[in-house]
Amino acid sequence: MTSQAPVETSGANPEFPETMRRFMERLGFGAKPDRAFPLTGGVSSDIWFVEAKGRRLCIKRALPALRVAADWRAPVERNHFEYAWFQRVAKILPDAVPPLVGHDEAAQMFAMAFLEPEANPLWKRNLLDGKVDPAFAGLVGEKLAAIHAATAGDPKTAADFATDASFHAIRLEPYLEATGRVHADLMPQIEKLVATTAATRLALAHGDISPKNILIGPKGPIFLDAECAWYGDPAFDLAFCLNHLLLKCIPVPGGVDRLAQSFERMVMAYRGRIVWEDPPGFERRCAALLPGLLLARVDGKSPAEYITQDKDREFVRSVARPLIAEPVATLLEVRNRWLQRFR
Repeated sequence: MTSQAPVETSGANPEFPETMRRFMERLGFGAKPDRAFPLTGGVSSDIWFVEAKGRRLCIKRALPALRVAADWRAPVERNHFEYAWFQRVAKILPDAVPPLVGHDEAAQMFAMAFLEPEANPLWKRNLLDGKVDPAFAGLVGEKLAAIHAATAGDPKTAADFATDASFHAIRLEPYLEATGRVHADLMPQIEKLVATTAATRLALAHGDISPKNILIGPKGPIFLDAECAWYGDPAFDLAFCLNHLLLKCIPVPGGVDRLAQSFERMVMAYRGRIVWEDPPGFERRCAALLPGLLLARVDGKSPAEYITQDKDREFVRSVARPLIAEPVATLLEVRNRWLQRFR
């Protein structure tokens, strides 16, 4: 949904919001920052770069309606849970989240350190530029599994992130249910995916594990944008990220082999760290969900912006639809079906 993309919006900049100004003052940065401008890349929140008293920060405020073509609304309280996800994960993997500065519960906004892009490039940008590193994908799988393992079966974390309604509004409805309305013949299978995902409560999920929300930090991946944080099915996180590695083959055809290797490295790194349930059962659930997410990125409410040609949309449908109708047992089988048709 967002990233710490260090790009100033084009044209005349709006005034620094008064609520953010007051927030900065309460945090001890004074009433007037040295520099402030909105960042690009966010559809679900207002995100501002702020420089004050020698510190460079990001301030993020949740929006009630997302900036997309479809009517997509979500509770602003997700900002609270995003901040709480960062706090929880900082205790597990301190280097995997941005340093936090403060939270304004009433205004549903928080401040975090701005991570300099030269030292922390955005993974999505690298992938689209053809810089595909399978080893880094393996690190993402490793760190993601560590978060899931550390929170699995934890009653307090489950109570703190009982965000089922928000997760439905931000993920299950706009991705899967909306896609089912387009592909009515697959609605029973898609409804089953929704029901299984909604009913599975095993660990703390991020909900938007995407290359646009992962920085390549000096010490490994840094996760951003945890607005969809939810105590639920960890398979959703892995499937959501693997989905992007397959889809990137379309704009980066020269990187297909390395993207395929990245997919496998992530699966292997993650699968070897599943301790909270039977690994084959987890993988069957993940492999069933992945084609639904593939189809959602061409026919749901949040289509991938780099898939612009009808022939490419039809290609995605040609792979995803049969796999939704008849799910396979392993993630590598999903990948292999994709590669067979792509090549």
